[in-house]
Amino acid sequence: MRQRLRDWTERLETFVLEVIFEERRDARARLMRAFLLACSKLFAVAVKTRRLLYNARILRDATLGVQVIAIGNLTVGGTGKTPVVEKFARALQDQGRNVAILSRGYRSKPTPLHRLLWNKLLFRGDTTPPRVVSDGKSLLLDSEMAGDEPYMLASNLKDVVVLVDKNRVKSGRYAIEKFGCDTLLLDDGYQYWNLQGRRHDVVLIDRQQPFGCNGLLLPRGTLREPPSHLVRARTLFITKSDGQTAELRQRLAALNPHAPIIECIHQPLYLEDVFTGQRHDLSFLQGRKVSSLSGIAQPESFEESLVTLGAELVYSKRFADHHRFTPQEVLNTINRSKKRQAEAIITTQKDAVRFPKLDRRDLPIYFMRVEIRIVSGAEDFEDCVRRICFR
Repeated sequence: MRQRLRDWTERLETFVLEVIFEERRDARARLMRAFLLACSKLFAVAVKTRRLLYNARILRDATLGVQVIAIGNLTVGGTGKTPVVEKFARALQDQGRNVAILSRGYRSKPTPLHRLLWNKLLFRGDTTPPRVVSDGKSLLLDSEMAGDEPYMLASNLKDVVVLVDKNRVKSGRYAIEKFGCDTLLLDDGYQYWNLQGRRHDVVLIDRQQPFGCNGLLLPRGTLREPPSHLVRARTLFITKSDGQTAELRQRLAALNPHAPIIECIHQPLYLEDVFTGQRHDLSFLQGRKVSSLSGIAQPESFEESLVTLGAELVYSKRFADHHRFTPQEVLNTINRSKKRQAEAIITTQKDAVRFPKLDRRDLPIYFMRVEIRIVSGAEDFEDCVRRICFR
């Protein structure tokens, strides 16, 4: 039942995305676009009203007495947020901070419905403690329970506490009381206004689509907030930079003249076998026929990176973002790749955490390990970390 619901949700998500990006042009799609545009206008009113209510202190936020760094974006998906969270966590940990990453655990296994209903019937708040993905010593949950990004962060950051809960005030308090954390990193936290205090907002801007696919708010576009709301940011990150960003920097400076602008690229490091852990240098790709398999928001960037590294991409299979692969789907990809004489299948690390166990593997399957490299504004980044640490 759950799998059928998940499949239906993904089909609906794919249809809506095709409508938003205008890949569908039939009468049904045009009608849907008109409906989504009306919804976007209502959403814009709701976002601005919510912001006003917080500013007027009608909606109250919480403070926990520790440093809070919220890393997020104006758009949904695809900005390369997870490696930036990882870089901040490493830098802060190196400066002696005791860091906890707080995630909402998007697409993680939900709390059982009967427990939610029981709490509602008793007029009782959610007393369930946050899920501990990592206690800073051991990885404690799988990717299904934790969610893709929290699991990946916990795997890459062995000495950092990673917690999952939609209520990040609750998970932040838990991190302080149980693990003695003094710095809270909110993964995808720019729109999470419930937790304030000593807060530093970092916003990621995708160079390829800095203000969404069409400049419109959800659900007609991909913006979560109007670009004017960038004024809250303390630091701006341009991701996937190609160096040709003068016009974008000028526009960002007009929206927020005080925030330093840092530019970065997502740099591939090596290939690692999804099942055995065997590693290869990136030179392994040069001249090889490979296939790609992904379930991410912007697969085009990943596929282009394989070609840039010298691979001949003979087949690519794309699924919806956060798709949890079935054994049959992976086997189908293997079979189609073999027909095209591919020598390996390459996926992303975020996808690799969702791979099922396979009875047979006729082709090796590798994920590409990626970290960000700052190409402009390295001093601004170091200054940002220092200011966070010594406030």
